[in-house]
Amino acid sequence: MRAGAGGAAGAAARELDAARGRVREAGGEALLARLEHLDAARVAPAPRTGLGRAPRPPDRGAAADYDVVIAGGGLSLLLAPMLAAAGLRVAVLDRARIGAAHREWNAGTAEVEALSASGIFAQGEVERLVVARYVEGLCRWHGGGTYPVRGVLDHAIDAGGLLAAARARAEALGVTLLDGHALLGHAEGPDAVALAVAEARVGAAPRDLSARLLVDARGAASPYATADLVCPTVGGVLAGLAEGDGERRIRPDVGEILATTEDVEEGRQHLWEAFPGRPGETTVYLFYYARSGDVGPGALLSLYARFFRLLSRYKEGDARLVRPTFGFIPGWSRLSAAPRAPGRRVRLVGDAAARHSPLTFCGFGANVRELAATAADLARAARDPGAPSAARDAPVHSGTGALAALMARPAGGARAGEMNALLNTAFAVLHAMGDDAYAALLRDEMQPGDFVKFLRETAARRPEVYREVVSALPLRALGRWGAGLARELYRAR
Repeated sequence: MRAGAGGAAGAAARELDAARGRVREAGGEALLARLEHLDAARVAPAPRTGLGRAPRPPDRGAAADYDVVIAGGGLSLLLAPMLAAAGLRVAVLDRARIGAAHREWNAGTAEVEALSASGIFAQGEVERLVVARYVEGLCRWHGGGTYPVRGVLDHAIDAGGLLAAARARAEALGVTLLDGHALLGHAEGPDAVALAVAEARVGAAPRDLSARLLVDARGAASPYATADLVCPTVGGVLAGLAEGDGERRIRPDVGEILATTEDVEEGRQHLWEAFPGRPGETTVYLFYYARSGDVGPGALLSLYARFFRLLSRYKEGDARLVRPTFGFIPGWSRLSAAPRAPGRRVRLVGDAAARHSPLTFCGFGANVRELAATAADLARAARDPGAPSAARDAPVHSGTGALAALMARPAGGARAGEMNALLNTAFAVLHAMGDDAYAALLRDEMQPGDFVKFLRETAARRPEVYREVVSALPLRALGRWGAGLARELYRAR
């Protein structure tokens, strides 16, 4: 090895160690262990039968311990009290503490209203969970313009408070909470599904539970999270960022939905997001779009190293990480088969199902807006596993999935600036279409006719988009994209 190469490798290793140390300092050893678990699980996912131990399937007529067991105690914890209130026996298990917040969320009015209508929280509790409101949001592109929008992602939600309140409500309704337990495997019988679970520590002895329905809410860690796109995301709540006017300062009444500070680097188009929360605190994320098979070992830790190295390129100030938040967000382009549950008594929800927008990856908004429908769907499935799922897919996803797939394969080298140029053109078109259309796209609610208009106007302003799409998407994917758009346009007639 050349001395220069060895020096570069040593510097990279030191940078990773420094990033690991900053996550540990702010979040503790347990949170760092979760980060490393996710990095390892993403590279070597569990086999489709679970994590290596499949229990014996229950016999016909066997009584189940629970009606519903939810594997995963993040955002999908909100479903537990709703199912329990419907008279079902519910248990929730998670490798870590159930109801621990590993992301922060911003939302719009529709999501806040859905939380209020869910019946989970006491009157006024949702309002107390809103820690900031913005007059507008911004999307800003390197070498391009800044495009404000109103009426979308304009509330910062106290994620920890939200999940703590959901946990307390679940406990009050008799939901069994199995903190620190992993699902090792499952086996479906005629009338129930057997689950092998164990404490998430080395050498823990497994034990068996049974349920009428298993809800897989393990996100990207689920062996059935087979979506074709993934969004590695790191960051957290920061203190010390400079406030005031200007692109590199934080305004407490403005959210930054998407922003870039450079062209394609390291084969990725990296994007930033920032939304202020409590006074003096701002949640900042760095992420990129990728094809699922292109994310290598240690992706989150490597992205954290970049986050700390380049944060000052994005925002000024003496930044201090208060609480790390991170994860892999699966995305489904709609150009391939959807993630699929392995049997009648297993349902995928949340990130594992990847039904949210493949372009904005707004899983919080999509899941919260559909809370009531999802809970009703799961209650039906627990009583009758043959009942068809009522899960709905927003029509605009047939179009936006291909755009996400395009962003997952950005051109580099001499063409490294093309992605920013395309994004700048696309958002200039959205801004010109007005707040209603602009916000509707970000909320996954744009109608197919408006989406086609958006594509047509973007192509008119930037004819190079045809070459960019053809070079990034195979012919079969282009065919599926066109067929999906045509189908949704026909339905909208």
